[in-house]
Parts: sequence; structure tokens; C-alpha cells
Amino acid sequence: MSLDAVIFDCDGVLVNSEEIYQRIERQCLAEIGLVYDPHEYAEKYLGVTFAHYAAGLNQDHERQHGQPLPEHFMPRLQQLTADEVDRSLVACDGALAAVAAISLPKAVASSSGAMRLAVKLRKVGLIDFFTPHVYSAEAVKRGKPAPDVYLYAAEGLGVSPQRCIAVEDSVNGVVSAVGAGMKVIGFVGGGHCSSQQKTRLKAAGAVKVIDHMDQLSSALEGVS
Repeated sequence: MSLDAVIFDCDGVLVNSEEIYQRIERQCLAEIGLVYDPHEYAEKYLGVTFAHYAAGLNQDHERQHGQPLPEHFMPRLQQLTADEVDRSLVACDGALAAVAAISLPKAVASSSGAMRLAVKLRKVGLIDFFTPHVYSAEAVKRGKPAPDVYLYAAEGLGVSPQRCIAVEDSVNGVVSAVGAGMKVIGFVGGGHCSSQQKTRLKAAGAVKVIDHMDQLSSALEGVS
């Protein structure tokens, strides 16, 4: 396959935000009586939009406790995670060099809101590699695992989705990119990834899985 572009997820692929989110989220959820198996939690919620996440948590709370989430839970959770991202966000190990080494057109296709997405990429020094091709699921009708944001990114790049490679860390993200017609390289090098994540990404449709960004260049060559 001849490649025309590489499209990256952001959280957990380019930046370490997913490990921040999951640590704070699961701690706060346990405080209100929502305790999840880590693998099941990741498969259900990793990579989805905030609206999808909030709706799912509300359903889980209603099912287990017979009432919606406490009124101020989600705003508090958003503030806690945003504050910790501002303090602790860094690029995933090797991400800067791996992105810089790719000469093909590049984009980001993320479930993050557009403003926070730009903030995160700017904070770690990655924004200039992708601007103006930074695409948030806020701009499309359906978030991941639907293919909309990846189709939107390919359209913005002016390339066929079938000639794009996506780089993803979540089952929902892999399903999204595969649904758009793309090949997917899974990434399990983030601190949030469990020992089962490689198997789960392959089962979802990833053609290769890497555990460090310094493997990305050779993985791309192998797919193309």
C-alpha cells in the first residue's frame, strides 16, 4: 500500500494525558461508589468524547445506585483533570522525534475538545508539526468509535482514507479508523496501557502494534 498521510490520535499516543485522566477518574469514581475493572474501563471509555463518557458514567451510576451522577461530579472531575494536565503533561517518550521524522502529510484526529487539544499539542511542542490539520471530534456528528473524525481528517488533508495510516492506543480509536477505511498501527507505550492492550488492539483491527515511538518509522515502512 502506498501511503499519502499519517493521522495520529492525541491522548495516549502523542501526550501522556490518558494516564493522568485514568488515575484521577478512577479515584474520583471510587469515591462515589463506581469501581471498574481497569481493562473493562479502558475498553469502554478510552478514546471516546467527553459527552459519550459522561453519558456512560451516568448510565452506570443509575444502574448501580438508582440515581444520576451527583450534580457537581462531572464539573469537578473536569477541573481536576485539567489542572493536573496543566501541571504534568509531557509528550510520550519518543513522540517528538517520531513525528519529526515523518515526511508525509500529518494530522491529528482526536476525541478531545478543540481548545484543549490545541493547548496540549502546544504545551509539548507538537502543534507546529500538524497545524492546520488538527481535527477534533467536536466538529463531527459522531465521536469515536464511529469513523467520522478520521474521515474528516482525511478530507481536510485532501487524501483518500484508504491511503492513510492511523496511530491509535484505544480499541475505540482503532475501530474508528478501521471504519474509515484506514490501516491502523496500535501504540501501547503509554503508562495507561495494560498488559492486555496489545491483544485488544490487534483484535480490533490494528495491523501492527508498537510499544515505543522509536518503532513507528519501521512500522510505517512495513505497512506501506
